[in-house]
Amino acid sequence: MQSARQRKPAPPTGNAAASHRRRRSSHRRRRPRRRGRNLLVATLAAAGLLGSAAFFLGGGRSDASSDEPQPRKVAHATPTPSRTPTPTPTPTPTPTPTPTKIDVPSTGDGTFVTARAGGAKVGRGPRPLRYVVKVETGLDISPGQAAREIAAILGAPRGWTHNPAYAFQLVSAGEPHDLTVSIATPGTADALCWAGIHQNTRGEYNCEIPGGVVVNLKRWVEGSPTFGGPIHDYRALIINHEMGHFLDYTHMTCAGPGRLAPVMMQQIKGLRGCVANAWPYDRNGDFVSGPHVP
Repeated sequence: MQSARQRKPAPPTGNAAASHRRRRSSHRRRRPRRRGRNLLVATLAAAGLLGSAAFFLGGGRSDASSDEPQPRKVAHATPTPSRTPTPTPTPTPTPTPTPTKIDVPSTGDGTFVTARAGGAKVGRGPRPLRYVVKVETGLDISPGQAAREIAAILGAPRGWTHNPAYAFQLVSAGEPHDLTVSIATPGTADALCWAGIHQNTRGEYNCEIPGGVVVNLKRWVEGSPTFGGPIHDYRALIINHEMGHFLDYTHMTCAGPGRLAPVMMQQIKGLRGCVANAWPYDRNGDFVSGPHVP
């Protein structure tokens, strides 16, 4: 569409002289109006410039069928706000989980760390059996934590302290004690058991030796395929069985299908129809017994 400055008047017609005179006369008579015409032209020109400015602001004219100018979306001074991107939340760092799998090396260096942990006497016996807990050096087991777990087992209501003749007390490193509970790698446990009682534990079993109890790390960590349930329950079986030997109890076997297995039964070698059991006494407070093994 052309602007006002690009329009030209139509060519003159009729007698040239008359027309010339009329034009000159008209030109003289209309001189004052020329300023108005110039003002109109200037106004239209200014309007054209404003229209051009509106074109660049509005991105082009609307394609309308009417002669009236169409409203532009950006005729207002307020700019269209840009969309603010949704901030991506900063992920919370995932803490490194504490390892739950304890490594079981086949053997260790044979040296031990004694737990610096002590506890009150548990049980009603007149003289508590004092014990310390040792863990072979370099294992993924805290001696203090192992000592507290063993103390809880020996002080449980269904444990040996149900018998009023027995009492136990955990003592710390360097204190006088009656026996030692040692947790050792399979190779070290074999060496200790052989040196103590000439028993071949074949890297699989625990034993009771003069002056202490030897717990095979493999059994402490992995439990037994014949014993279901939490690992803590199997650890209770280990401690109660070996401590039973220290209290002069010998091996027993299953009393009958469906019955609780005696804690003095070698349950890792098979249950013979009995139900796995980690405690010397049942829930009614009765001692769980069975035929003695010769």
